[in-house]
Amino acid sequence: MNNEKNKTDITVSKSALSQKESYAALLSGNREWVDSKLKEDPEYFKTLAKGQSPEVLWIGCADSRVPANQVTGTNPGEVFVHRNIANVCVHTDMNMLSVLDYAVNVLKVKHVIVAGHYGCGGVAAALTNKQFGLIDNWLRHIKDVYRMHAHELDRISDQEAKVNRLVELNVIEQSYNLCKTTIIQNAWKERSDLEVHGWIVDINTGLIKDLKVSNNDSHSLGYVYEFNDDEVAVH
Repeated sequence: MNNEKNKTDITVSKSALSQKESYAALLSGNREWVDSKLKEDPEYFKTLAKGQSPEVLWIGCADSRVPANQVTGTNPGEVFVHRNIANVCVHTDMNMLSVLDYAVNVLKVKHVIVAGHYGCGGVAAALTNKQFGLIDNWLRHIKDVYRMHAHELDRISDQEAKVNRLVELNVIEQSYNLCKTTIIQNAWKERSDLEVHGWIVDINTGLIKDLKVSNNDSHSLGYVYEFNDDEVAVH
């Protein structure tokens, strides 16, 4: 019994040490990053602290393999970022809408990009009947995308290909969802330098695929989605 207990204690100790080391690595990594930036430019952080003027809002997946700045080769201050599971844009999500409103109306970004990625676990989960917990309510939005495109997706026999096609369709639908918001449409009435885009990051290559669904006006959204300034009485 003592031998078994000792083995358990050793295993727990190694696990705890590994956890502490991984935490400490984050802090030491920060110091190394600061040192490297200061060697390049002694005024780097003083300049960064003066403010931000990004031209891009990136709405991406929370997956740790697709960080916006690294993927696009940009620096801190150049991309405003919002991320969630499977880059979903829901018209009732006040978190996303608040980010969108600030980016569009305060920062005056010129590009809003919905960025998905192949092999997305959230999209793959939405294609199953399995219950995962609270997240099932979030994945329902992706299941709705599947429902709208089931006639195409059900003809794809390879599961990986089906997931990746749904990844693309999800990005397309989410970019349209952004275009349907009053935030985007009101901004389009005021200026012509705002576009909404849909991208896919291929983790296998690191390359970005432009889905060619960029939009800079509301005319293609359909009659009921395009807002105008006329007030209509509701009876």
